[in-house]
Amino acid sequence: MSNRRIPKYLQLKEELLSWLESGRLQTGKQFPSENEISEQFKLSRQTVRQTFGELEKEGWLERIQGKGTFARNPGRREGEQVKTIGIITTYISDYIFPHIVRGAEAELRSQGYRLLLSSTDNKKEKEMESLQLMTSQPLSGLIIEPTKSAEGNPNLGYFLELQEKNIPYLMINEKYRELECPSLRVDDEAGGYKAAAHLLENGHTQIAGFFKRDDLQGVNRLKGFLHAHRESGITVSPQRVVTYTTEQKQDLPYKQALELLKSNEQNRPTAFVCYNDELAVRLMEAAVLCGLRIPEDISFIGFDDSSLSLGTRLTTLTHPKTTMGEMAARQLISMIEQGSTYEDTVFEPELIKRQSVFKRK
Repeated sequence: MSNRRIPKYLQLKEELLSWLESGRLQTGKQFPSENEISEQFKLSRQTVRQTFGELEKEGWLERIQGKGTFARNPGRREGEQVKTIGIITTYISDYIFPHIVRGAEAELRSQGYRLLLSSTDNKKEKEMESLQLMTSQPLSGLIIEPTKSAEGNPNLGYFLELQEKNIPYLMINEKYRELECPSLRVDDEAGGYKAAAHLLENGHTQIAGFFKRDDLQGVNRLKGFLHAHRESGITVSPQRVVTYTTEQKQDLPYKQALELLKSNEQNRPTAFVCYNDELAVRLMEAAVLCGLRIPEDISFIGFDDSSLSLGTRLTTLTHPKTTMGEMAARQLISMIEQGSTYEDTVFEPELIKRQSVFKRK
């Protein structure tokens, strides 16, 4: 339990599952109590209870009234080797990623697969470390979210090694274009187009766009943003298009937004299209700091329909999240067990209209 990037309840879950799968806790034997686990791992009762709840839901634990909690192993027959599937994502513990992982995890567990999680923190060298970890042990298959997909694939050799070892893999959110593997992704270009088109239809002609340029999601959202303007015959001012990298995301977009928001009313954008909800919420704070009203003075659209968008009443584009994780797991299991082949799965994002867009006359 040493990876701080993974939520504590998931770290504990992985540890307890390793006990169950290794036979350290045998099926039918009584399981340590929540109090005992809490004391042993120095975790809160709430964290342990959350872990126990998930293990019980997936059939790994059984609570018997008046007797206690007992171990089960629903996906494993006597003498059968545990099958392992790895998931490599850019992040695990924040934003929409827990939903994707949780969707895949539930499907894999129900089919008797053990899950091995790894995070790259969106760094190429950590992607290499994750691939080394995964390929160094028995592995049935792999689900991968590419790291900085717009900047190429310096770790190609590890993907070729997966193919050489006949280990099936697929990619989520995007894929490295030189690899012939299935992927599950959102039509990001369509999303960027729909966001800009919605603002243009509501009378906004001075729209600023903020897009991440080191992943293909951001590149394609920008492409759709520009397409909508071109189709409407509206010129995009270069000062109103801000691109940034992972390393710049904490500072550069916010500083650039402040500069635009502090412009005089004639030059100030009337709306922002943001790479994702996380950025939109941050830039909405910048607008409030500048004394502007949302949406009367400045409108916002995000992307991903995350929990952040609900609290801020943010208009946004959908991302399938849990469904993507579940479908990725089902496809990979079918690739492993039946040798199935798949084309790319592309989800069409839908515009969720809330209260962050103002109709201009």
